[in-house]
Amino acid sequence: MTLRSVVTGVGSYLPKRVLSNQELSRQLDTSDEWIIERTGIRERRIAGKDEKTSDLAIAAAVEALAHAGRDAKDVDLVVVATTTPDLTFPATAARVQAALGIPAGAAFDIQAVCSGFVFALTTADNFLRLEQARCALVIGAETFSRIVDWEDRTTAVLFGDGAGAVVLEAQRGERGVLSTFIRTDGRMHDLLYVDGGPSQTQTTGKVRMSGNAVFRQAVEHISGAMLEACARAGVSIDQVDWFVPHQANQRILDGVARKLGVDVDKVVSTVAQHGNTSAASVPLALDVAVRDGRVKKGDMVLLEALGGGLTWGAVLLRM
Repeated sequence: MTLRSVVTGVGSYLPKRVLSNQELSRQLDTSDEWIIERTGIRERRIAGKDEKTSDLAIAAAVEALAHAGRDAKDVDLVVVATTTPDLTFPATAARVQAALGIPAGAAFDIQAVCSGFVFALTTADNFLRLEQARCALVIGAETFSRIVDWEDRTTAVLFGDGAGAVVLEAQRGERGVLSTFIRTDGRMHDLLYVDGGPSQTQTTGKVRMSGNAVFRQAVEHISGAMLEACARAGVSIDQVDWFVPHQANQRILDGVARKLGVDVDKVVSTVAQHGNTSAASVPLALDVAVRDGRVKKGDMVLLEALGGGLTWGAVLLRM
């Protein structure tokens, strides 16, 4: 039987502080109605002053391991998708590995912004299918609030903090990752970027975005990635049980669903409660849908995302 990478556990973590639209409207020229109409977001979580990205990642990983019935000693690969690492180096994944007491194997970060979890899952899948690892922790974790310009209402209303994780195990059978598809087009770098970095400005920088242009690219590229992932697995879109997209903006989720003729009831949306948590948003949404009983063992699930770079991709898997 085919060796596949199977999701055996899911977990997530959200900081305690809730930042509502009403609170934002007291410091920005905006309103609850304006934000909901344009984004679908009602609130987002903000990491505490002493909370690091690795703290969020560790908490989500602990939940995922418990859900999978696994111990740290079982893990031999840690891949963390993040745009907001604790430090320039070492990798946040190395801190997660050490904190959890994982004794061996590789640990590294992947930076593909909001597509990061899809890229990380694709990478871990390759390790497992090639038998270079047996059990992986794949985590998306962000403290995106640290790079938001809180005076820019076009971006400040969008982003929040959080982490999501999955345990991925090499098993033979019908379950697991069926196909992956990832792409980058660096020519569109300026549509969504941070205006700082250690090499160019010696600063952290803040998020800058051309919202309308990103919206158009998102609908086009995400729908294309979804179709390609299905084609590679030899299935049609209407055979997919659940769609778990990057939670960027409800209008993007609705636009992709309309373009592909997908029933909106099959699209998992957590954007209203979490906002855009970048690389954390896909695993956060997956965890919510698994734990509330929507996504069940044996269901076919399509994950998809688009982020700065521009990057985009999709992963089709059977839970």
